[in-house]
This record gives sequence, C-alpha cells and structure tokens, in this order.
Amino acid sequence: MSKPLKRAQTHEQKYFRRQQILAAAQQYFLDVGYHAFTMANLAKSAGVVKGTLYLYFKTREEVLLTLYNQSLIRWSDIFIDRLSDGMADLDYVEILYKTALEDEIFIPLLSRLEQVIEHNVSIDNLIESKRLFIQRFALMAQATAPALALNQAQSSDAMRSLGILLMGATQSDLAPSLADDAIPPDVLAFVDLFSSKTMFTTNACRIIAGIRTTEYETL
Repeated sequence: MSKPLKRAQTHEQKYFRRQQILAAAQQYFLDVGYHAFTMANLAKSAGVVKGTLYLYFKTREEVLLTLYNQSLIRWSDIFIDRLSDGMADLDYVEILYKTALEDEIFIPLLSRLEQVIEHNVSIDNLIESKRLFIQRFALMAQATAPALALNQAQSSDAMRSLGILLMGATQSDLAPSLADDAIPPDVLAFVDLFSSKTMFTTNACRIIAGIRTTEYETL
C-alpha cells in the first residue's frame, strides 16, 4: 500500500487534494458499486488516512452527492452540445438516452439520489445540489425548445416528464441479462420490449407528441 499523502495546507493544496479524492472515489465507485462503497476503503484508494478524508466529506453520501453533481454537469453539457434545431423527436430521445447512459455513474447515482443519498448529507450540501439541478434543468430546457420546436413551457414540461421516464425505464435493466445464444429468439424478442432503451424511446416520443398538441402559455 502506498504511503498516505501529507496533509494539505494551502487553499490550492486543499482544492487539489479534494479533486484527488473525488477522482479516486469515481473509480472506486465504478469498481465496487454503491453498496460496497465505504469511506475506509475510499481513503486507501485515495492515498489518505481516514481522518483526512473526513476533513473534506463528512459521510459517504456527501462524496456520492458530489460525484452525482459532477456527472450531472458532464452529462448536461454533452447532451446540449449534441442537439440541433428542428431535429426529429426520435433522434432527440435517443441522444437523451445515450448520453445519460454514457456517463457510467450518472444513472446509478441518480436512481439512489432521493431515496438514500440526499437523506445523509447536510442541508447546505442538499441546497447547493438542488440549485445546481435547477440551473442545469433550465439550460437543458432552453436547448430543447428549438430542438423540438416547442415553447419554453412545453420544453420544461417535456424535460420533467422525460427525466422521470428515464429513471423508471432504466430500472428494467437491473434484471439478469438474457443476452445468450441459448435463449430462444421469441423470448429475447419479448424481453427486448421491456429493455430500458425500448421503453424509454417509445414512450418519450409519445410524451413529446402529446405535449406538442397541448396548449401552454408562452413563458
């Protein structure tokens, strides 16, 4: 095991150390997942003593909330960058789905955000995270409006609805994988009907079509 790093003293050193811890935490989360994630092993992975780790994060959920915040920024930036004005609904929802799952920690953390993570962080951290979400939601809704030819009220409604749908649809992928040559084609075809991608893209297009025909006041 590597020797623990010396304690950071200056503001710059503390910022760099915090980023080191978060980088180690992201890789550690990818390696072991949510349930096996512990502060003791994170300290070892980051090369710091456990006491030092608690100077930066009071609970493991504070670490995970910060990782979620970072993944939200990454995902929303990539998602917005791939949109174009007047695109087809199916192209839009496929980009939304693909970019959300391309970030390997975004969906796993999002699925546990309100049920577990947010209950074990300070109120200040919770408020900061919610304000970040509000900011990112507004940016995505603003970019969605010209992409789907919606007004801002419709766009915001679409983003809320699709976000909830994405969380629900991705839970279907938690079942055992049946991608095996021994599985009969009819069974594989049936299972595919309930895959997160099929569930999300099909219903997302229906949601957008419904919102487009609904009367909203232009914001």
